[in-house]
Amino acid sequence: MKYVLITGATAGIGKEIAYSYASRGYNLFLIARREKRLIDISKQISDEFNINVRHLVSDLKDKNSPKEIYDFADKNSLDIDTLVLNAGYQHNKNLEEVSIEDEEDCLRVLGISVIMQTKLFLSHFRKRGGGNIMVVSSVAAFAPPSGEFAVLYGPVKTFMNRFVDSINSSQAKHNIFASALCPGFTITEFHQQSGTQDRMDKVPAFMKMSAKDVAEAGVNGILNKKSVVIPGVIYKLIVILFKFTPLWLVRFLGNKLAGGRFKT
Repeated sequence: MKYVLITGATAGIGKEIAYSYASRGYNLFLIARREKRLIDISKQISDEFNINVRHLVSDLKDKNSPKEIYDFADKNSLDIDTLVLNAGYQHNKNLEEVSIEDEEDCLRVLGISVIMQTKLFLSHFRKRGGGNIMVVSSVAAFAPPSGEFAVLYGPVKTFMNRFVDSINSSQAKHNIFASALCPGFTITEFHQQSGTQDRMDKVPAFMKMSAKDVAEAGVNGILNKKSVVIPGVIYKLIVILFKFTPLWLVRFLGNKLAGGRFKT
C-alpha cells in the first residue's frame, strides 16, 4: 500500500495536503511536533476517507529527527511513494537580534532536514522503482531576500529550489521526481504563532490564497510532473516581473511585505 509522508502535517498547507492525498486514496504517514493535534487529525482523516494513517511525533529542529522518521517507516514496512517536506520555521527578529541557535534551527528545519530526509529515502525509492518528493518552498525563492528580518528565509528557499533541480537532474534515471511548491501569501495560523500577523494583515486581500488552494495546486502539480508549481495567476506574474523589475524596487517591495511571505 502506497504511503505519502508529510512533515508539518497538523496545520496550514501541510494539513490540506494530507486531506488532498487522502481524498485520492493514498495512505498517510504524518509527522508533526504537537502530539494531541497530530493524533486527532490522523483519526479524523482515517475515519473520513477510510485509509491507513500512521503518525510520528518528531521535531525537525532535532538533528536526529530525519533518521528517526526514516527508521519508523522502515521498521513498519511503509511503502513511501511520496515525501512532502513541508515543515516550517520562522522568527520575528532582524539579523542582529536573532540568536545563533535560532538561525541554526531555521537552517536545520528549512534546509538540512530536507536534504537529510531526501538522502535517507533515495535508496528506498530506488528499490521500489521510483518515488516523488515535494519540497514546500516559496515565491521568496525568486526574489532578493528581505532586509528587515528572517533574512535567511529567502536564500534558503532559493537553495531548496536548486536542490529540487539537482534531484531531477541526478535521479531521473531512477524514476525519482522532485517538485518545488512555491506559494505566496497564504492564510494560515502560522503568522499568529510567529508574530508576523500584523504584517500579514497589511497584505491586500487579492494577494492572499487559502491553504487548501495552495495544497491542491501542489498535489496536482507533482502528480502531473511539474518541477516548479507557483499557485495563483498573480504570483506567476510576480515571478515573471521579478526578472524585469529593477533590483532596488524589488528589495523595497520585499521589505514592505516581507512578513506575509512566510506561509507554512
